[in-house]
Amino acid sequence: MMPIASVSLFFAVLAAGGAVSPLAEAVAKESPFACDRLALDPAARRRHFEELGPTLRDMRQAVRELPDGYEFEFPADPRTVALVAEWAAGERLCCPFFDIQLRLEKEHGPLWLRLTGRPGTKEFIQIDAAPWIKQ
Repeated sequence: MMPIASVSLFFAVLAAGGAVSPLAEAVAKESPFACDRLALDPAARRRHFEELGPTLRDMRQAVRELPDGYEFEFPADPRTVALVAEWAAGERLCCPFFDIQLRLEKEHGPLWLRLTGRPGTKEFIQIDAAPWIKQ
């Protein structure tokens, strides 16, 4: 049996008259909706989940619920910005289905980490990252 993504790709190519359409390319590039537990080596995994995650949860100042995910507020000092950026780089490797955005507000405002994505992402965050959401 052909996976759903392959079927979608097949029909997208047919609709384009045999040529690969932008839709077909997008379907072909989409990662599985799953964490890649092998994306980080043991030391990086330990740093990401046992050091950075708990540190950032403690530094988090606010949480905003979004239609397709969540946004987390942090102080915008250089150390925190570096820690959030390091965490985001690691998270991008192990959970490539996330759309991750870092935003620094003007006039020395806060840093916002936004995690969104395709349907199901918000529910994934609610289950897998519940401690991040609780205030």
